[in-house]
Order: sequence, then C-alpha cells, then structure tokens
Amino acid sequence: MFKIQKLDLLVAIYIFCVVASETMGAKTFPLFRIGGFDIHASVAIFVVPVIFTINDVITEVFGKEKTRSIIRSGLVVVILVLLYSLLVTHLPASKNFAYANDAYNTVFGISARFSLASLLAFASAEFLDVFVFVKLREALGKKDFWLRNNVSNFISELLDTAVFMTLAFWAFNLSPSSNVSFILGLAIPYYALRCIMSLVETPFAYLGIRWLKEK
Repeated sequence: MFKIQKLDLLVAIYIFCVVASETMGAKTFPLFRIGGFDIHASVAIFVVPVIFTINDVITEVFGKEKTRSIIRSGLVVVILVLLYSLLVTHLPASKNFAYANDAYNTVFGISARFSLASLLAFASAEFLDVFVFVKLREALGKKDFWLRNNVSNFISELLDTAVFMTLAFWAFNLSPSSNVSFILGLAIPYYALRCIMSLVETPFAYLGIRWLKEK
C-alpha cells in the first residue's frame, strides 16, 4: 500500500508552492475595480501565503530548526529552477518544436533581475517569518496560535513584498518619487490580498497542527 509520512507530505506541498510561485507567478488576473482603479493580483497569491502558514505549522510542532532546514531546501529548489530555466531557454530548439519555442522562452525565460529579486525576497521573508513566530511563542507561550501565525505572516509578507517590488520594478531612469508612487500602487493591493489570504488559511493551520500531532 502506498504510504507517505505526514511531514514528508507537508514538505511536498511546501516545495510545490515554492515552485508554482516561481514558475507561474508572473501571470496576473483582474480581481475587482475601485472607482477608476483596477485591482489585479498574481496567481501566486493562492500559494505564497500557504508557504508561510506551513512554516508556522511545522515550527509549532517540530521546532524552528526543522523549519529552517526546510526553508534552506526550498532555497536550493528556487536556485535550481532559475538556473535550469536559464539553461533550457538558451538551448536551440529542434525543428518540430520551433513553432512553440518563442512561447516556451517567454514563459520560462526569467530575467536575471526578476530572478534575483524573487530569490532575495523569498530568503529574507522566510527566515524572518520563523524568527518572529518563535519570538512571539517565547513571549505568549503555546496559546493564541492564530495571533502568532498571522502577525509573523503579516510582517514577513510585508518584507517579501517590499524587497521583491523594489528590486524588480525600480526604474533607474525615473525620479525616486515616481518610483515610490508606482511601486506602492502595485505593492499595497498585493500585500493586502496576501494578508487576507493568511487570515482565511488560519483554520486550516489549526487543522494541520492537529493532523501532524495525531499518532
């Protein structure tokens, strides 16, 4: 019979979310309209909050060192995906694939700047999430997981959003005020949506902790 350890399954979901956000997150879709302003979100909005929630669930059950080890594994996956994307998009295409080569390269041809922005944002935010969660647990004890989970997520997702948006979209030919205005216009709705998704996922985090602790 096919069996898989609970932690292994959770790590598999974590790695899936990391890879999905890296390879598919460039697509945006319209959410709603406020006055004359259209609100859009990246498809990564569905998986990025899950990454931070899994961090907190594993830290709650197994401790911070286990979570940090998993984060380091996630970083290795991100680096390998980016390097492999650069390799395969630069290889010449066979004749029978030439018709789809431009589309393939468009999808997987991630620029070095966006790759670096994503990698730095992911690394800094993931380790900050664990640090804040552990500090809150030391201060509050094992109670109020919902508070510790969401506060650590809000803080780490703020850093993730700020680092990625600044590194990826700062235009050096524009004034600082123009850059700040443009980046805030992208970052504020995106960050707000990520916080909402974190709140929505809180009950599932409780279920995940209970599930992991079951014999």
